Amino acid sequence: MPIGLSKVAVQLPGRSEPVPDILLRAGRDAMERKMFAKIHGLRESPTLADHEQMEDLFVAAGRAALDGGTAGLVLYGHTMLTQEFGLRGGFPDRVRARLGLSGSRFFGLSHVNCTSVLRSLDFARRYLARHPEDRVLVLGGDHGSVHDVARVIPGIAIGGDGVVGLTVSARGRYRYLGGVTSRDLRFHRNMRMSPREAEEFSRVCCDETVNTLHKAAAAVGMTVDELDWVLPHLSNRMFWGSVSRRAGIPREKVLLDLIPLCGHNFGADALMALDHADRTGRLRPGDRCALVSVAQGAYFHTAIVEVEEDS
Repeated sequence: MPIGLSKVAVQLPGRSEPVPDILLRAGRDAMERKMFAKIHGLRESPTLADHEQMEDLFVAAGRAALDGGTAGLVLYGHTMLTQEFGLRGGFPDRVRARLGLSGSRFFGLSHVNCTSVLRSLDFARRYLARHPEDRVLVLGGDHGSVHDVARVIPGIAIGGDGVVGLTVSARGRYRYLGGVTSRDLRFHRNMRMSPREAEEFSRVCCDETVNTLHKAAAAVGMTVDELDWVLPHLSNRMFWGSVSRRAGIPREKVLLDLIPLCGHNFGADALMALDHADRTGRLRPGDRCALVSVAQGAYFHTAIVEVEEDS
């Protein structure tokens, strides 16, 4: 069935931290710190202040996405399996209660790392095929700053504390056309890969990101040339330069504005880029956008949405 996505509600903590400071605390050397700044274009990472709670960001994003309405199902996509708010126990019940959704079902999607949030859209569509009058609340994001070492993906990205929320229903600001997922199980060692595996992983990430872009476009009856925007996984600038060249997509169609401002925020990235494109007036009715996520593991997901008239 056709489904629509609401506008994206983005919640960021009250401060951003310089990437070099994070790398220094994590014990990364001067050469890597220089590469992150000069080549990858990463400058700041959203970081909770001492008085802030990640759970409050999720509630604020959910409340904004619901916009006074309700939802029969909550899906929370996340990468990290150990997060401060989860260690306290009762996270789903507290979030539902604070959002007025105590009677709704709540499921977490994990173990597919940063593709978890976009994958939630396909699960939402399955649910709505059985409950077409209902709505699904999708939440995404991770507590990256819970541990300095864990938030650093060596040579690739820094994980921040950004959160997104949106609702999925029969209609919305963005019409969901479809999504394509792929994986390469050779890289299941994730952060424990050998240097040789990590080098091969980098090559495969570019190749498979390009492949999923082509497959997702073909699945909805179009080509990548017909895409108006690519809204990316905000890992680093160099990676997307390679993808742009390999896919034959002009660099100006790949929205990288947020990389220096807030960098990588796990599975929330592409939706944060979608929100940014809309708020800055880039999107027009009929524009077709590819939302792309790339994950350790290695997992890949591309979703295609079409911009509707803003009611």
